[in-house]
Amino acid sequence: MNTIAFATGRREGAGLDPRFLANLRGSFYLAVLAAAIGLVVMAFGSPFIVRLTATAFINLIAVVGLQIFMGNANVVNIGHAGFMALGAYFTAIFATPVMIKASMIPNAPFGLAGVEVGALYAFVFSIGLTTLVGLVTGLVLVRLAGIAATILTISILVIVQGILVTWTDLFRGAQAFFGIPKVVGLGLIIVATMAVLVVARMFKGSRAGVQLRASATDPLAAEAMGVDVKRLRLVAWVLGSAVVGCAGALYALYAGTINARAFYFHTAFLTLAMAIVGGMRSVTGAMVGVALLTVLLELIRVVEGGLVIFGVQLPEMLGLSGLMLGVVIVGVMCFRPDGFMGGHEIEEALSALRQRLSGKGKGA
Repeated sequence: MNTIAFATGRREGAGLDPRFLANLRGSFYLAVLAAAIGLVVMAFGSPFIVRLTATAFINLIAVVGLQIFMGNANVVNIGHAGFMALGAYFTAIFATPVMIKASMIPNAPFGLAGVEVGALYAFVFSIGLTTLVGLVTGLVLVRLAGIAATILTISILVIVQGILVTWTDLFRGAQAFFGIPKVVGLGLIIVATMAVLVVARMFKGSRAGVQLRASATDPLAAEAMGVDVKRLRLVAWVLGSAVVGCAGALYALYAGTINARAFYFHTAFLTLAMAIVGGMRSVTGAMVGVALLTVLLELIRVVEGGLVIFGVQLPEMLGLSGLMLGVVIVGVMCFRPDGFMGGHEIEEALSALRQRLSGKGKGA
């Protein structure tokens, strides 16, 4: 089946689509890889490494949510951290015990100070509300394109941050929202990451994903072939918003304390950098980007605090991590503008590796 036939919905022959099987195989590889890394850390990692890995997996979920829209629609999205904040705060409001909310947000509207549900229900409610916000904002976003759409995503982030900071009766403003039940550990985060990777990979390889990427390359040609570009962008935006909201909800239930400033431009640019480094058109690239920058930034933080080399105490270099993050982004954009993975997925990389090894074996 050729690409055009797949994108426009025409099938050739009967039986399972080879593309579907390839997508399923790629999803399985990604899920197994994530599970393997997580289980090794849980078995042998120190508490610090476990916390670092949990944070990295939460970042990975956010980056995958970013990739679902940005990687397929080719529209730069900087507002995803706002949806991460919504997922975290909605979860906190529903899951935090009433006794704690009575002292933190006694004047919360709609009687929310007296509402308490289980962590699972709070998680589901938060994803539902975040998805609803994604739907409302998406109806506006899909009417725009290019730089106008990107500016709108920035505006969404600023608006969400402004609401969180100024609506003190509900979100506590700049103060920390604490007392959230810490019921999520690395194991549950791994399971959520596996599910998100499968969803993102299957969406990318689905007919809707192929049509969306085709419309990003040539929207006029895609519309001429009957592709509803606005509908596809809306689907990708809403799905990506729900996934990013999931990352925020998991963070709240893992950390137990959240602050509005943790979901602003620093988080937005960090996760965007992870997507760029790995390759924003690839779900596998999201994993690569998160892994590379997590390790790199942790090493830089060690240097930032001042090292002792051969008895010589180096001075503290505060701000080095931000500087190096910018350097890494510039370097990747100069030498690998499509990121380390480009648009390739893990099954394609493994296939190329097998071919290379078999070719070397024959040559020997």
